[in-house]
Amino acid sequence: MKKFSIEIKWGILFTIISLVWMFLEKGLGWHDENIAQHAIYTNLFAIVAIALYVVALLDKRKNFYQGKMTWSQGFISGIVISIVVAIFSPLAQYITHEFITPDYFDNIIAYSVESGAMTKAAAEEYFNLTSYIIQSFFFALVVGVVTSAIVAFFVKMK
Repeated sequence: MKKFSIEIKWGILFTIISLVWMFLEKGLGWHDENIAQHAIYTNLFAIVAIALYVVALLDKRKNFYQGKMTWSQGFISGIVISIVVAIFSPLAQYITHEFITPDYFDNIIAYSVESGAMTKAAAEEYFNLTSYIIQSFFFALVVGVVTSAIVAFFVKMK
């Protein structure tokens, strides 16, 4: 477990920062009055996520590998971070939708129906806590692994 303490730390920090991002989105109205912009602006979190992976892998390189890290070592480290983020994603979704923005699903369902993007039944099937928990778990794994592969390439040092 000590071997992966840096990854666990960064996975937990990633989860906390993603919750802070949800407060930001809510505060900017992307979950209610400006919900039409949510689909565009929520993607800005990708910049934050990539930066977190860079800093995490640099931390691993410096403090575990004594300044030298291969691509495969960085990639494995990133995968472990992704697994930690995925494990915490159901809790993060619960906190987000029960405490930070409890009206989000009602708002996005109404917007999706009013804009003609979805029927009410389809929107209700897609926009709910269970669906978001499943989506966020797999999204964290898939995107985390891809991000890890790319970031590891840039932070490797022989």
